[in-house]
Amino acid sequence: MSTPRRALIVIDVQQEYFDGRLPIQFPPRDESAVRIGQAMDAASRAGIPVLVVQHLAPTGYPVFAPESPTFELHPEIAKRADHAAHRFTKHFASVFAGTGLEDWLREHAIDTVTLVGYMTNNCVLGSAAAAEPLGFTVEVLSDATGAIDIANAAGSAPAQQVHETLMALLNSSWAAVATTSAWGEAAASGIALSRDNLIESAARGRANSESTSK
Repeated sequence: MSTPRRALIVIDVQQEYFDGRLPIQFPPRDESAVRIGQAMDAASRAGIPVLVVQHLAPTGYPVFAPESPTFELHPEIAKRADHAAHRFTKHFASVFAGTGLEDWLREHAIDTVTLVGYMTNNCVLGSAAAAEPLGFTVEVLSDATGAIDIANAAGSAPAQQVHETLMALLNSSWAAVATTSAWGEAAASGIALSRDNLIESAARGRANSESTSK
């Protein structure tokens, strides 16, 4: 297995998810913010470029408006952002949509993107899915991301269920999922994370279902 050429992408770690209308519920937001900072530090030690992105909404919008204090980065990220290799804003869930990120990654010979930040159920998921047709390998750090409680006409789910379900979904097909600590070790050693696949994940899920139904 070839050595991955990684970039750590820090997605939308903004005050909107702490003091605004979209507070992260699981994992606990203050804990995940610390893990994101740790991932940034591990990346810097390993010579991995760190990219910081902020979601930008139109002026006057109820969330992520540029004039709002909740647009600003969380302090854990803000104090490290000056050393980022690249900073940019986005308008969609995917970090690739209309941002020029793909070109930047290819110019720097990056083949693997490691995603941290918010939200698991929107921008992390959307970015992981968008990376697939572009040919990038994806890693997601389970304790350096976070979800919210959701309820709408189609149903409802608490944040922990949302987050854990999406981590399993991502690891079944679109990404290698690991903790910040495990990723830091892999990054320092220059090795790829082990990843699962949809066929084997489906077989285990079917076996689990059959065993519980007996």
